[in-house]
Amino acid sequence: MPPASRATIVAIANQKGGVGKTTTAVNLAASVAVAEQRVLLVDCDAQANASSSVGIQPRTLDRSIYDALIGRRTLREVMRETEVPRLWVAPSTSDLVAVDFELIDEEDRAFRLRKALDTVRGDFDFVFIDSPPSLGLLTLNALVAADRVVVPLQCEYLALEGLTSLMGTIDRIKSTLNPSLTVEGIVLTMFDPRNNLARQVAAEVKAHFRVFDSVIPRNVRLSEAPSHGKPALLYDAQAKGAQGYLSLAHELLGDGA
Repeated sequence: MPPASRATIVAIANQKGGVGKTTTAVNLAASVAVAEQRVLLVDCDAQANASSSVGIQPRTLDRSIYDALIGRRTLREVMRETEVPRLWVAPSTSDLVAVDFELIDEEDRAFRLRKALDTVRGDFDFVFIDSPPSLGLLTLNALVAADRVVVPLQCEYLALEGLTSLMGTIDRIKSTLNPSLTVEGIVLTMFDPRNNLARQVAAEVKAHFRVFDSVIPRNVRLSEAPSHGKPALLYDAQAKGAQGYLSLAHELLGDGA
């Protein structure tokens, strides 16, 4: 399939940590790549977990997404291939913690990622952005650059509480900085159907928001994969977690893909 003239940019966002955000970014990106789409995974978290989860060791890097955001390098110069065919990554390092200070006086600080992605957008069909567990400048950049937002949500009460705040932030960004931004949907992660609270939270979310049919279960193999530097599809393609993200990818792509 030839590359799209303008890639669809999807931010994976939730200001709460521990909800499966990086797991979703990595495995959804890999699953879409397996569906013969050309994909770029952008790691916008200083913890660099998305980078290490696709086999890139941050300590070995001499350039990263940080360099592209402050204008020291082009995005094309920091991108790297991964083991997954058609999947590239713009990796992160701990340098990214300094980006707020580096850009504090820059008028275009909220648009740096969008501008960087514009230079490579014609080379890919999809771009997935893993954003940090906060509503700071990096998450703002991800939401300003994105066409769509996918929100991973662990089915717990506190995660549900934070969802209203996130949606309010998305609405403000849509009304001021990125009118084309839409919430693609919420994906339920680490789901255990035997847990009454999980089922109650799922029902509550479905009553108020668009929720993907695909559900990501609690799965040991999915949790183990990052320590081997592989997306779940390469670590154990038959694992329920890997299959959950394949299903989510097909749902995101739609029947025509």
